[in-house]
Amino acid sequence: MDIKNNILETIGNTPLIRLNKITRNLPCTVVAKVDYFNPGNSIKDRMALKMVEIAEQEGKLKPGGTIIEGTSGNTGMGLALAAVVKGYKCIFVTTDKQSKEKADILKAVGAEVIVCPTNVAPEDPRSYYSVAARLAKEIPNSYHMNQYDNLANRLAHYETTGPEIWKQTDGKITHLVCTAGTGGTITGTAMYLKEKNPDIQIWAIDVYGSLLTKYFRTGEIDMGEVHPYISEGFGEDFVPKNYDMSVIDHFEQVTDKDGAVMARRLAKEEGLFCGYSAGSCLQGLIQLKDRLKKDDLVVAILHDHGSRYVGKIYNDQWMMERGFLDVKTFKDIVSSRAHNRLISVDPSTTVAETVELMKKYDIEHLPVLKDGEPVGSISENGLFNKVFSNPEIKNAAVADVIETTLPIVAFDTPIERISSLITKENGAVLSKDEAGNYHIVTKYDIIQSLTK
Repeated sequence: MDIKNNILETIGNTPLIRLNKITRNLPCTVVAKVDYFNPGNSIKDRMALKMVEIAEQEGKLKPGGTIIEGTSGNTGMGLALAAVVKGYKCIFVTTDKQSKEKADILKAVGAEVIVCPTNVAPEDPRSYYSVAARLAKEIPNSYHMNQYDNLANRLAHYETTGPEIWKQTDGKITHLVCTAGTGGTITGTAMYLKEKNPDIQIWAIDVYGSLLTKYFRTGEIDMGEVHPYISEGFGEDFVPKNYDMSVIDHFEQVTDKDGAVMARRLAKEEGLFCGYSAGSCLQGLIQLKDRLKKDDLVVAILHDHGSRYVGKIYNDQWMMERGFLDVKTFKDIVSSRAHNRLISVDPSTTVAETVELMKKYDIEHLPVLKDGEPVGSISENGLFNKVFSNPEIKNAAVADVIETTLPIVAFDTPIERISSLITKENGAVLSKDEAGNYHIVTKYDIIQSLTK
């Protein structure tokens, strides 16, 4: 029987999956090393377990001890899984840039999470690096893993990720593309692959706002390169000790927007629901397409799962607020129309007057407003059925034939969401603009906007 003794035995041996659509304009074959198949849904499970094992061997982590680490979330998850199996406590320090989902997941597996400000220098006592180091000194029987400078990080990838990729490609890999953060994944994997074939190209993908790219090119730590960025899980404002720049051939920077948009494309076009760094990794590769040849075999490492980012890059509102998503909204439809004034009726308006109004403006749906607020609606179909069955109803007030209030949405609601609200019962949707005025969008408005 093939039965694992615990969850830690399922770490590693993740699949290589060919990319077919996103990379169709590249001259070569591109495959993804999809490491969200690890039990903690990220590649960090590998190095987390290795750091724990080595800390145990060296006597730095003792029974009943507390694991302390500064993490963007994924390393914490790997450490937490090891802690659950091995009986340790965990305290993780993260930044306010990281998604709420990451912190919630860490708490779900029993960890304590402390959130620190992002935009402070690493040596600032408020930074998550400093807080983690301080807690390790203050808490008895604790150990700070320090994934940035702990060489067990890159050792894990030298021992597992590199050999797996070499074996899975039958040694035919020509390029490794990987986002650069702590340096463990790219350095450890590169060290192994370069031993097998020194000609394999190692391309590191960085983010604008990180100093790693300039450091690679010049050897200079230039804090002038550092500025806030939204991308998660890679890029640094210092150079971790896990780096060995001699095994890396090129650094390429990617914008926050391009990485986020590409991650969404991976999900929609390849069925790979991945995190921010995966999108950035693929975007970086595409930026370097002119360096590739027909017979090349590129392996791109996709670090983690998209579930960590459902409140961010997979949230339309979050994307639009940052200008990352070019989608049409309720506001766009209203702005594109020649006449924006809302045609409405009062509950006391007669049915006959309402019919004339609908004829005059050639509209099928009218909101019913009382004191400026929606209290119901009138539809052409609804009126037709009522007047057909009782012609005398034309003298009645709208209040006597009123239908349900139309759905009300935010003024920046995407067209896709509006479309899902328009049904046989609800032929239109309302929204209030910044000035407090209501507007209406019908199915015909949506069709017209999409065909322009």
